[in-house]
Amino acid sequence: EVCRELWCLSKSNRCVTNSIPAAEGTLCQTGSIEKGWCYQGECVPFGTWPQSIDGDWGPWSIWGECSRTCGGGVSSSIRHCDSPAPSGGGKYCLGERKRYRSCNTDPCPSGARDFREKQCADFDNMPFRGKYYNWKPYTGGGVKPCALNCLAEGYNFYTERAPAVIDGTQCNADSLDICINGECKHVGCDNILGSDAKEDRCRVCGGDGSTCEAIEGFFNDSLPRGGYMEVIQIPRGSVHIEIREVAMSKNYIALKSEEDDYYINGAWTIDWPRKFDVAGTAFHYKRPTDEPESLEALGPTSENLIVMILLQEQNLGIRYKFNVPISRTGSGDNEVGFAWNHLPWSECSATCAGGLQKQEVVCKRLDDDSIVQNNYCDPDSKPPENQRACNTEPCPPEWFIGDWSECSKTCDGGMRSRTVLCIRKIGPSEEETLDNTNCFTHRPVEKEPCNNQSCPPQWVALDWSECTPKCGPGFKHRIVLCKSSDLLKTFPAVQCQEESKPPVRIRCSLGRCPPPRWVTGDWGQCSAQCGLGQQMRTVQCLSYTGQASSECPETLRPPSMQQCESKCDNTPISNTEECKDVNKVAYCPLVLKFKFCSRAYFRQMCCKTCQGH
Repeated sequence: EVCRELWCLSKSNRCVTNSIPAAEGTLCQTGSIEKGWCYQGECVPFGTWPQSIDGDWGPWSIWGECSRTCGGGVSSSIRHCDSPAPSGGGKYCLGERKRYRSCNTDPCPSGARDFREKQCADFDNMPFRGKYYNWKPYTGGGVKPCALNCLAEGYNFYTERAPAVIDGTQCNADSLDICINGECKHVGCDNILGSDAKEDRCRVCGGDGSTCEAIEGFFNDSLPRGGYMEVIQIPRGSVHIEIREVAMSKNYIALKSEEDDYYINGAWTIDWPRKFDVAGTAFHYKRPTDEPESLEALGPTSENLIVMILLQEQNLGIRYKFNVPISRTGSGDNEVGFAWNHLPWSECSATCAGGLQKQEVVCKRLDDDSIVQNNYCDPDSKPPENQRACNTEPCPPEWFIGDWSECSKTCDGGMRSRTVLCIRKIGPSEEETLDNTNCFTHRPVEKEPCNNQSCPPQWVALDWSECTPKCGPGFKHRIVLCKSSDLLKTFPAVQCQEESKPPVRIRCSLGRCPPPRWVTGDWGQCSAQCGLGQQMRTVQCLSYTGQASSECPETLRPPSMQQCESKCDNTPISNTEECKDVNKVAYCPLVLKFKFCSRAYFRQMCCKTCQGH
């Protein structure tokens, strides 16, 4: 489409583009427009200026799979701004592109593994810096609540194993809020995302605070010699527990059971401040360096507990407060009874294609019908939750939009596609595919261009040169250039990544070179002008390149001197002027000295020197 991206044919018959649209007013043609011009990136009928069209949202996709099987997960649904897509400078859609809803909110079975703990344990079989560890959740200070930080069991370090936990993971142990896309989102006490349902002071969801009473007090007794001393007993079912020193001291808060089993700071051993899982709830023991120590828990507790103080100096005072369940008595001083009751039917979980309605089971007081904590009723007699189908009629047809495929190219313009089907949901987990004409809204696009940005410069290697030298080990060379992705421009080498540069020289060999050989020169002139003499020549050991070498075998060395004979002139010497020493002979004085002048050869060669002797 020329109005979105102008392509040109280069001199080398290659299609190239700068990913820039054609200029406004450029002639164009489409399947429905025989003659048009480009206007704001679109081909419109020639001579017209279409009005801008604001984008509008397409239909929501079907809800995705729940992130958890129990304990409150989330599923998501998305929509696209394509009904219609903005054009002519129109505005993009405003509002949520992705939505979430709670799912599988029923509590997990008793004893089920903590969801965050399971995510850490999934890394047990993956090496970390070359070693294997058993990972446990780390939720201490200084970390993001929705990042998966895990502590190496038995080692004094933790690390972030994933930037975000799985959707539906609780932000922290004392909150119902959950993580979605790495962010903490509010969840009501009914485990519904975004719900306004709140716990009362007794931790009853939607309650009025009438099922518990507040216990508060101040303890400042001391023992003269120090030791453990009881502060207060916390009954079973207590909630919102706070134990706090009024001033910093050398004393320590301790916690034990009715059977004298210490959970925190027992046997004169001081525990590090941290979270303790005790009596069905999490106690947070804090001991800052600049503040008095404290012990807090949300509750409810599953057993009776006793708060102690380990005295090592004068007790300056401890404040405590918590809420305990009310055990009201009726006439005759008999305890009021409690019974399981079904709540009214909930809203249908789906507007069509079959949803579910539930009747939740709660524990109620028999005298005033108020909802109380479940531990007041007998767990063995709890009836099952009622369920029934609702809104079973099929849903209206809608577009199913799949995820975009990977782009066919990482740069220089590719295409991506997705599945678009007209479907109708006819059951909770059953859909049927219809003809596209049954979906009345604008059909979302199936293909679109992607990654239109230019590719970064790349190395381009030219052909290798011939191997030099012609035999033996040598090298091949080539030129490597930094070029644009269309190969039309050459850039300075610094614009390409040095570490990915192809080699410019490699070793090579065209076979073994011939061995060095003896090379002889021409024979020189005979040393005697008359009779026997000697003549010389050069003998050299040369490699195949003509360089001097010492690797020729001496046994094959040619001779560098040989005997020779020159014909003598028979004309007698007529006078002394014609009698002279041969120029080439330098040993005439020695001939005279050793009395060789009597010999014909030396007398001839040294005529002048031997004259008269």
